Amino acid sequence: MSDYLDQVKDVIRAEVTKNGLKIESRGKNSFALVKEGTDFMIVRDSDEQVEISYKGQRYQYDKYYTKPQHLAQVITNVMNAALGINKQAEGK
Repeated sequence: MSDYLDQVKDVIRAEVTKNGLKIESRGKNSFALVKEGTDFMIVRDSDEQVEISYKGQRYQYDKYYTKPQHLAQVITNVMNAALGINKQAEGK
């Protein structure tokens, strides 16, 4: 695993676990966030770019401009927004 992705995983690990997801390695330079056996999001490191695949779309971030902490915040925001509906329903 690349150092960049290791840093991202370290930052998001607690939030991923809290939301009931798992981090699974998908080869040398990628990992997936998995919920109930289904890929929720895939994160790939491809040299100068990091690519996030989510709901059939691919989003690319330049590693030079995007620090691991900032990419982790993007992942956390998407995860919370996607799973937040279920949390609100459980609270009622």
